[in-house]
Amino acid sequence: MAQVVRFHEIGGPEVLKIEEIEVPPPLNDEIQIRIHALGLNRAEAMFRSGQYMEKPKLPARPGYEAAGTVAAIGPGVQGFTIGDAVSTIPSFSLNAYGLYGDLANVPVHAVTHYPASLSWAEAAAVWMQYLTAYGALIDIAGLKSGETVLIPAASSSVGLAAIQIANKVGAVPVALTRGGAKRQALIDAGATHVIATDEQDLVKQVLGITGGKGARVVFDPVGGPTITKLARATAHLGTLFL
Repeated sequence: MAQVVRFHEIGGPEVLKIEEIEVPPPLNDEIQIRIHALGLNRAEAMFRSGQYMEKPKLPARPGYEAAGTVAAIGPGVQGFTIGDAVSTIPSFSLNAYGLYGDLANVPVHAVTHYPASLSWAEAAAVWMQYLTAYGALIDIAGLKSGETVLIPAASSSVGLAAIQIANKVGAVPVALTRGGAKRQALIDAGATHVIATDEQDLVKQVLGITGGKGARVVFDPVGGPTITKLARATAHLGTLFL
């Protein structure tokens, strides 16, 4: 028997229940993980409240990210042994797999070894924000050296990941934040420029930074009325993620 977190109705955190269930042996191409740390994500909160891209099939068990040790290996799995330290990559349906609990089965494609320098918590908490930013900036937009990228909500976990990824490829990360209080922290985090959108003219500042061209990539995880200004600050034939 294993302790897991499930919910039987849509709602806020109060619908989450700790329950004891029997976790079956892993099937073909699955790995069973003894979980030591969990990542907590907005996606899971949206799933629980019925606002995610897939509606929960009740009773549902949330959880995308975890780190732990391999407890069992299903048929057809190679490259892992019992006791290996692993973490999970959020690349599966929450209606098929959920990781809130102390034992879980996971598809092998979503399991990876990680550097020994990471703690359990670090290994469980690095995938969601970096995949979100990397998929947009690199896989889709093809961000390259010298190109400017605007990053609203830059102090969020996804925003900080976007800054680091932009720097990794030699791009110019422009961090957007509502007030100036976080300016130095964002510079310290690697932002080349910081624009306080409640205090400065967003479009004017971006055009000044880019010599009038606008940003080739805009990565907006917020939405709302600022989208109009972001569009005006986007270069001709640029890419704006909303």
